[in-house]
Amino acid sequence: MKIILMGNPNVGKSVIFSRLTGTEVISANYPGTSVGYTEGRVTIGGTAASLVDVPGMYSLDPSSPIEEIARQIFDQGADVVVNVVDATNLERNLHLTLQILEVGIPTVVALNLWDVAVKRGITIDASALAGELGVPVVPTVAVSGQGIRDLVRTVEETASQPSNEIYGPVYPTDFAESTEQRWVRVGEIVSRVQRVEHRHPSLLERLEDITIRPWTGIPVAILVLYVCFSLIIDLGELIMARVTDPLFDAYSRWVYALVASHATGLLRDLLVGSSPELLQSFGILTTGLYIPLGVVLPFLIPFYLVLGFLEDLGYLPRISVLLDAMMHRIGLHGAAILPCVLGMGCSVPAVLAVRVLESPKQRYLAATLMTMTIPCASQTAMIFGMLGQYGLKYIAMVYATLIMVFIVTGLLLHRLIKEESPEIFLEIPPYRMPDPHALLRKTHVRLKSFLAEAVPYIGVGMLIMNIFQISGFLHLAGESLRPVVSVMLGLPSDAAGALIIGFLRKDVGIGMFAPMDMSPEQLVIASVVLAMYFPCVATFMVLIKELGISGTAKSVGLRLAASLVVGSVLSYVLIP
Repeated sequence: MKIILMGNPNVGKSVIFSRLTGTEVISANYPGTSVGYTEGRVTIGGTAASLVDVPGMYSLDPSSPIEEIARQIFDQGADVVVNVVDATNLERNLHLTLQILEVGIPTVVALNLWDVAVKRGITIDASALAGELGVPVVPTVAVSGQGIRDLVRTVEETASQPSNEIYGPVYPTDFAESTEQRWVRVGEIVSRVQRVEHRHPSLLERLEDITIRPWTGIPVAILVLYVCFSLIIDLGELIMARVTDPLFDAYSRWVYALVASHATGLLRDLLVGSSPELLQSFGILTTGLYIPLGVVLPFLIPFYLVLGFLEDLGYLPRISVLLDAMMHRIGLHGAAILPCVLGMGCSVPAVLAVRVLESPKQRYLAATLMTMTIPCASQTAMIFGMLGQYGLKYIAMVYATLIMVFIVTGLLLHRLIKEESPEIFLEIPPYRMPDPHALLRKTHVRLKSFLAEAVPYIGVGMLIMNIFQISGFLHLAGESLRPVVSVMLGLPSDAAGALIIGFLRKDVGIGMFAPMDMSPEQLVIASVVLAMYFPCVATFMVLIKELGISGTAKSVGLRLAASLVVGSVLSYVLIP
């Protein structure tokens, strides 16, 4: 049996999918989160069924690449469609519902966000709505699980008896309305089943108005970003000072003594290095574990918590609106904030998210600018770990430089690439207080994913760096690249090896700078150049998939040239 979840963007489909399948899906309170589809398994009436989470769409008549994907999945057919409807925006959601019903596939309507509707004074007669539509309607609260059991039971009943005698078929299979007729019918249905009571605006609703207007929204955005970064840095430093550093200090001396008593020479150097100093040894069991767990993780935990809170609150789309005018100057629009936000977590899903943009020009601009100027979460945590001890101003230098590069490069590319940059409409969801359980679960999923990917990569990076150092290759690479690394960028020649390792993983590359006794100014230059010069191997492969070989080659060539220019300017300005 095949079941598909359909609905408008930002109605909670991914949360319901996670509830039904147990699959760890990251959801957020802004549209366009899903740019592909997710498939899982669910048991319905003792029978295993396939459950597909379709990207959000407003209509079965596609108007964007995402809606085209959703329509293709829908056209493949299903035994049951679960149409997830936002109870707080019933009129807007029912247009898609009527289109689905016209096709004649057995359907169940999940009236989600039921609790939010009640708080807003919206009363919906679910039984009356079921009678109007001719299909079952189940009120649900996905984040708490309310109504999920009823939804599963109703899906089972609908699958076994598609033509439900209780509700009766309202639409014959050959029935179809024009768009205007359908909206008229939606208005009639809503007038009969919904009642809205007057009430005073809540604090969150007042904040919605304040944060969307430019004169108040921009200062609020600056304040929010400052508070978020300060909170991440302070909590990260606290975790390092109180938890990870004491643990790793004791661990490093113990593991160094243990390995040194059982191994010598090359094997000892590879495992723990020639010193118990955590950032000097390059050992797999010392520096290789300390970088991801002792340096990155303390900053990554508060980063993911803060990012998840802003996602679930619904604040990020408001930044999209505030930045829309600036984005248009570089050939993009406010919706491009989605790949940028995802890029703060990981560049791979961020590159995939450029599909939400309309034209090849916009996809190229977004993928290039985002991967070149927005460090991923682990890279950000490493930058905080390396520069946080010297003060916030050095971290600000890194990000101010990358923002300037984003703007200047975008302006130039927009003028050089003579292609259309069409508009796109972005839904602004209401503020919703994040569910603590969902927030912690999302953070757990992201941290687990980071650890599963980062620890092996960093271990391999340490192994390669040790081999490079022992074999003399690191010195040879440093000497051959000395005119670039030392003369143009003002960095130690050994930094060439870290730049090479950065292709495997950016945070590992930054971690390689730690034992080189750089000044904070040199660390700023190294962090900017490493962020800009080349994508990590995973991002590189995804870029080829999304932009093609030619587009990726142009993107990478631009990055290499820009990183040398920006690094040279920084070296001239910061290093006497």
